[in-house]
Amino acid sequence: MYLGVDYYPEHWPKEMMKQDIQGIKGLGANMVRIGEFAWHLMEKEEGQFDFSFFDEVIAELKKEGFSVMFGTPTATFPAWLANKYPDILSEDENGNVRVFGGRRQYCFNSDVYRKYSAIITQKLVEHYRDEEAIVAWQIDNEFGHEGSDMCYCEQCHRGFQSFLKKKYNSIDELNERWGTIFWGQTYNEFTEIPIPKPTITTHNPALKLAWARFRSESVNSYAHEMTAIVHDAKGSHQRVTTNVSGGFFGKWFDHAENVKTMDFVSYDNYPVWGGLEKPIAPSAIAMAHDFNRGLLDKNYWIVEELMGAQGHDVIGYLPRPNQAKMWSYQAFAHGCTDMLYFRWRGMTKGAEQFCFGVVDHDNRYGRKYEEVKSVFTDISQYENVLNSEIQAEIAIIYDYNNIWSWRSQQQSAGFDFTVELLRLYEPFFNQNASIDVIPVDRDFAKYKVIVVPVLQLIDEKLAARFREFAENGGTLIFSYRAGLKDSDNNIYLGKTLPGYIADITGIEIYETESLSSTQTVEIVNDETGKRAELSVWRDLITPKTASVLYRYDDEFYRSSAAVTKNDFGKGTVYYIGGGVGSDVLNEIASEILETREIWHLETSEDLEVYRRILDGEEYFFVMNHSSEKMTFREELVPPFASKVIKGSL
Repeated sequence: MYLGVDYYPEHWPKEMMKQDIQGIKGLGANMVRIGEFAWHLMEKEEGQFDFSFFDEVIAELKKEGFSVMFGTPTATFPAWLANKYPDILSEDENGNVRVFGGRRQYCFNSDVYRKYSAIITQKLVEHYRDEEAIVAWQIDNEFGHEGSDMCYCEQCHRGFQSFLKKKYNSIDELNERWGTIFWGQTYNEFTEIPIPKPTITTHNPALKLAWARFRSESVNSYAHEMTAIVHDAKGSHQRVTTNVSGGFFGKWFDHAENVKTMDFVSYDNYPVWGGLEKPIAPSAIAMAHDFNRGLLDKNYWIVEELMGAQGHDVIGYLPRPNQAKMWSYQAFAHGCTDMLYFRWRGMTKGAEQFCFGVVDHDNRYGRKYEEVKSVFTDISQYENVLNSEIQAEIAIIYDYNNIWSWRSQQQSAGFDFTVELLRLYEPFFNQNASIDVIPVDRDFAKYKVIVVPVLQLIDEKLAARFREFAENGGTLIFSYRAGLKDSDNNIYLGKTLPGYIADITGIEIYETESLSSTQTVEIVNDETGKRAELSVWRDLITPKTASVLYRYDDEFYRSSAAVTKNDFGKGTVYYIGGGVGSDVLNEIASEILETREIWHLETSEDLEVYRRILDGEEYFFVMNHSSEKMTFREELVPPFASKVIKGSL
């Protein structure tokens, strides 16, 4: 089990190194992560490679028994490279070149940048292939973060045209599938096709989805190239990863594809960031862990775990005493096996002066130091539990093509994909059930419940998988706009919504309405009289074989259903016709958990209990996300406290 910190010895006088290493050792740490931003230190001039600084660092770390994760430094290239080859720099949608400075401002489609990235990566890994202390390589740093996955330069334009030429048999096929007859956009040659820079009104939705797919291929082909270099050059005892950043559903690349050639997934966990007056919701933090566990369908690492307040220009909320520890326990509960805190010490210069660390600028080993030390002392006794497999019976599914389809046409001012996924995730999270968050192409067979948020893109093949799942006894939950579009981002002709899943949902939808960001409509359950609100969107549902759980209660649409339930084969299929509130969804989730006999536990709001099982024994990870005292099984759980309580099956 690896526990440690992110350490940047190049930022400090060499005389501090031994003191730092002793301080890190005092935490109970056994690993540090180094090097991911130090390209210039390794190659001050083109072709002049010098790894002596890190040779010395690693020698000192080895004396104290540390293992090392080393980052390939391609996220921050040296100034000489940008000066010699300015075309490596990416451009924004307005044609502004992203000048040297900042980070990740390279173009993924620059052959020059790929060449120099490959050279430094290979030289670095070959130099350390036999270094026993280096047990893991990190590829680049937070791919696509801070908008770095998007570039509109001429290299990307040509690459996009080549991408389309490979994808379509002819320009005539592209014209037909995209519907370019509309607005006279028909092309004679692939070289006429633009990229979606600003224009009057908007670009063709098919072009925008194709552009998103091209961006994904651009990022991932670079990642795969660098990963292959490391795999070929590394020692047999060394493994390969990359660090996934937050905001992953807002990125322009498929994350599962990104990591598929790596040995394990790593994640950078920041429950709060600069400018936020409070952390994001516990459910959103948990969902991010479940997402990262789902990328390779196995447990994962965290290589940047927040301890201090964070921010580049605007500083964020300061985690309360033990709150960052509690977030660490939440990560361990959801499948994190190894953890490194960001960062060892807050930097005094540069853009991250306000990213506070385990130790702050005063170099005092204070509260946060002791908090990290307590995490390492406590959690190490549960190593076998952390490495045990999580077997969830509920899966939330997503498809990046669908997310990009929504981004090409938002449809409602109140729409946000992550919000809609969390809307259906939270009712099960609130009852402490285990949930996987997985790509849509994964096997459904091992689950009892599949939750399908706002999946517009459903073809016959995918619909057949849903049909088989329901026929065999599975429970499905769809939400609004399901089955609307084909793989080219076009609405199906002649198919009544919800398209290819109309039979399993037992409904038809003839009319829909987009609601404003502030608008709600009332829905009612005729059997119980319970009333609730719906926002963002509403599908006006006509039941065929489905029963009505809630209908609309306004003057014109009282006959239309809002939420339905249909028996299909041995299974059950729910359809949620809009942004239904948590009261209704909690009710549905409770019914599903009971009828499908899925383990769950009702607890106080903000008290999360995650059950792990090892060798026939239960281990409850208990996290208090509030500033109030709580109890679990008669044990006191102080504000922001976390603990593991052993039970038995």
